[in-house]
Amino acid sequence: MTKGVHRTAGKSGGIYVGIGGWTFAPWRGVFYPERLTQAKELSYAASKLTSIEINGTFYGSQKPESFRKWAREVPDGFVFSLKGPRFATNRRVLAEAGESVQRFYDSGVLELGDKLGPVLWQFAPTKRFDPVDFGAFLDLLPRELEGRQLRHVVEVRHDSFCVPEFTALLRQFKTPVVFSEHATYPAISDVTGDFVYARLQKGEDSIKTAYPPKALDAWTKRLQTWAQGGEPDDLPRVDKPKAKKQPRDVFAYVIHEAKVRAPAGAMALIERLK
Repeated sequence: MTKGVHRTAGKSGGIYVGIGGWTFAPWRGVFYPERLTQAKELSYAASKLTSIEINGTFYGSQKPESFRKWAREVPDGFVFSLKGPRFATNRRVLAEAGESVQRFYDSGVLELGDKLGPVLWQFAPTKRFDPVDFGAFLDLLPRELEGRQLRHVVEVRHDSFCVPEFTALLRQFKTPVVFSEHATYPAISDVTGDFVYARLQKGEDSIKTAYPPKALDAWTKRLQTWAQGGEPDDLPRVDKPKAKKQPRDVFAYVIHEAKVRAPAGAMALIERLK
């Protein structure tokens, strides 16, 4: 088992904790050792964390050799999540995103091998819920490719999605929604798929570990509850039905705010999960 991936045989899914990306100049001398070369930053980050959310795939296509290189530089059990391309999600008619989705998977994503985790499809804060069009988008997402099962998760950032019709649609497609801990984005903790994905975005750089100890303790408990098949009772839900209790993998990222301290926050969570 990879260091930091918490799992109890038969009773819990894996818990993967990390940050967004690995190239950020202010981390040098704070997270990264002073004399560490930039070429070794990914392998160093992967030695301290258990997952990284790659943002570059949101802005443009990567090359197959890049995915292969990244996979080689991280240890067994480490998992990347990838952002799906903005060309698929930042459009008026989501049902027309098929070509963009196909191009993304044709770019060499599968070269990550067993290091490939969920693909995050992130929508603009202005994007409203249209059940027919959103359902058509979910139907475009491939569930299997070259014999490999694929995982998808959606991040919605408009309050119009806070309705039971949305979570029912996600259950139909067995697709999770990101739980966003954010000042303005909707917080939806309903479990609608076979894994859970959380983005913790309320950290502060004035705190050495991004979050104070009590908040880290609370998040540790929530991650464990999700992994063991339960649902935290202190997070907002949209609908009443709860998912069938079964072990689930959990992906959690300390991200966005308090970026300088994000790695320390992620490592503090990993330490608590041991």
